[in-house]
Amino acid sequence: MREVAILGIGQTPVSEHWDKSLLVLAGEAVFAALEDAEIRSTQALYVGNMLSGVLDKQDHLGTLIVDWVGMRGHEAFKIEAACGSGAAAFRMGLMAVASGEIESAVVVGVEKMTDSLPKETTAGLATAADADWEIIHGLSFIGINALVMQRYMHEYGWQHEDFAPFSINAHANAMHNPNARLHIPLTKERYRKAAMVSDPINLMDSSAVGDGAAAAIIVPADAMPKREGHPLITVAGSGASTASIAVHDRRDPLWLTAAEKSARQAYRQAGVGPEDIDLFELHDAFSIMSALSLEASGFAERGQGPRLGLDEEIGIDGRIPITTRGGLKARGHPVGATGMYQIVEVVEQLRGQAGGSQVQEAKIGMAQNIGGSGATILTHILRAR
Repeated sequence: MREVAILGIGQTPVSEHWDKSLLVLAGEAVFAALEDAEIRSTQALYVGNMLSGVLDKQDHLGTLIVDWVGMRGHEAFKIEAACGSGAAAFRMGLMAVASGEIESAVVVGVEKMTDSLPKETTAGLATAADADWEIIHGLSFIGINALVMQRYMHEYGWQHEDFAPFSINAHANAMHNPNARLHIPLTKERYRKAAMVSDPINLMDSSAVGDGAAAAIIVPADAMPKREGHPLITVAGSGASTASIAVHDRRDPLWLTAAEKSARQAYRQAGVGPEDIDLFELHDAFSIMSALSLEASGFAERGQGPRLGLDEEIGIDGRIPITTRGGLKARGHPVGATGMYQIVEVVEQLRGQAGGSQVQEAKIGMAQNIGGSGATILTHILRAR
């Protein structure tokens, strides 16, 4: 398998884009990535998306978008893996280029969520759970995560406020990201007083949905042109794993086995361990998922994920900076696009383009994208050299 590098990146702001369709958003991200890569086309296009068929009444996105961006006739597919669709599409593109079948590909994640009524969006998100054994009994996606958080707090003795540093850190970092949805500082007091959504998850524990798209151009590393000011960014490791869709079917509902397995696979490929990672863009759809991801990926002991936030180890200057551009919580969570936003943000860090939230001397970054409540998890490690 060939080594693969990221040649260009592009993204749109995460917002309520009333004047832009799903297609236009995807096109803007693709065009931005092509411009950044200084090329006009690629041989293939892969799209990560979860809800287009439900909310936009539009599927067949691969062919739709590849035509829109002027690549008619090229290979193009949509990849769906719930909220992990963006990283799943990236992995498909990665394998196509690494195998030698494709010489260049653009991967774009896109989602349009705010044109729909909240109840429609909530119902769409619930399709990531088990329709027969979870949703039919009245559980929303938020409710499922709330049950996990309740059990975690009971099992390990944490209080709700102990999770505040995850959200506070995300909001602080988003202030330096022009593409973030929420440029609003968050205090512990505001976190504590936020409206309850599904006990113990309140509004400040929850990620912000939105519209947006992010894209990356990938090519064989040995075909990368030398560009002044741009280090070579390679995909050092890629892992994917699954668990049961329903939380109650897991042997241990408080351990993300798919995160552990996919991270271990990526570490092994990259020849690194948790101690070598300079930043971690984790999937903080809810604050409980930050704790679980940190533990399963080897950054914290079991049941001790919140300790990293309380000890100020997750900030830009901390031991393991997370959500450095705002994360799902404050950058926003256009679900099918999130995994690609994470990839783009790691590239920004490794290039030294993250502005006020730049991790100094960052050389190795990790992104982890989760579909469902831990059912599909993909981990990618990028390296600058």
